[in-house]
Amino acid sequence: MIPRNRPVINERDIAQSAGVPLTTWRRQDAPAFRQRVPALFDGRVLVYDQAQVHAYLNGQPIPPLPASPHPDDLLNDQEAAALLGVTPGTIRAYASQNYLPRGTTVYGLRLWTRQDIEARRDTPPRQGQGGGRPPGKSGPTKAHAYEDDPRLRLAAQALTASPDTPRTRLAAALAEQHGSSTRTWERLLAQAARTPAH
Repeated sequence: MIPRNRPVINERDIAQSAGVPLTTWRRQDAPAFRQRVPALFDGRVLVYDQAQVHAYLNGQPIPPLPASPHPDDLLNDQEAAALLGVTPGTIRAYASQNYLPRGTTVYGLRLWTRQDIEARRDTPPRQGQGGGRPPGKSGPTKAHAYEDDPRLRLAAQALTASPDTPRTRLAAALAEQHGSSTRTWERLLAQAARTPAH
C-alpha cells in the first residue's frame, strides 16, 4: 500500500541519487537498506516511501507510515483482491473490462485507491454498477449464472482466438493467467459458447 499523498521512489532512482550503478548499489548497499526500509509492496517491482528513504540516507530515524487506512491509499492487485475476496488475476480482469476504474500506474505498478475497491466491494456488479435489472422491470435478474461477469468476455475471446484448442487446455491457461479455478473457467467457456456475441 502507498499511503495517501506519500511520494515513492524505486531502487534505480535511489542508486542514481547516490551516484552509483544500480547493480553496484544492489550488491553493496541494498541488503542493509532493505533491513531498515521496507518495500511498500511484495513482488518484482520494489518501491519505497520517499520520506523513509531520505531519512535512511541522511542517518535519521525512519519515520513510521500512517497506521490508519485512508480512502486515498493506493493498493496493488494483491491488496485489492484481499479486500474483494477474489484473486489478483480477477482484479486485473475487472479493470480490463471496466468493472473497476483504470487506476494509476506508479513505476510500472497498477494501483487503485482504497475507496474505488471498497466501492466495488460494497456495490457488487449485480447490485447497481453494471448489473441487475433496471428499476421497475420485472422478470429474472440475470439470464444465466455468469451474466455481467467480466470473465465471460475473456472466455469468449479465448474461444475466438483458439477455436481448435480443447476447452480444458483453454480453461487451464485462463485460470493461470487470470485466477479462479480451471473448473470455473470451463463453465465460463461453456457459457460463452452458448451466449450470442453482441
